[in-house]
Amino acid sequence: MRVILLRHAPAESRDPERWPDDADRPLTSRGARRARRAAQGVAWLERRIDRVITSPATRARETAAALVDVLGGEVPLETQDAIGLSGSWRGMLSALAELHDADPSSSVVCVGHEPDLGKLAGVLLFGAPTAMPMKKGGACAIQLDPVSAGAGELVWWCPPRALRALARRRRTS
Repeated sequence: MRVILLRHAPAESRDPERWPDDADRPLTSRGARRARRAAQGVAWLERRIDRVITSPATRARETAAALVDVLGGEVPLETQDAIGLSGSWRGMLSALAELHDADPSSSVVCVGHEPDLGKLAGVLLFGAPTAMPMKKGGACAIQLDPVSAGAGELVWWCPPRALRALARRRRTS
């Protein structure tokens, strides 16, 4: 199974007056543009994506929707509390194990938040929640078989600037 971890793009600043629930905070207009370019970069790197799983938070859902749109709108998008603001890398590890059992050759993008995405990457690669911080709009791909702590192999790791550069390359090729 291939797991692509994608951190949501830049969101509006925390403002309890506008968004009493932080999960409702959307992407900025610049963040929406960056989400689309990051999605294009991910699509350039990953020729096959079978499913997109996102946090229920608005900024993550908007980032995931940009990816699904770039992929032609045909990839299933589902919300998973385990990757949300109140979720945990442990819950996401269990969810990924279930997906692997159903289809070990699948390719899944998980759109979420720090610090849990970085911890999930650390668990998959090193067997411990060693922080592997991801910038907003950055992503990595990890090959897993089986889905278990420390069983992953890093395929690629791209900061947002690199994904956006790939998006430009995709448009011209």
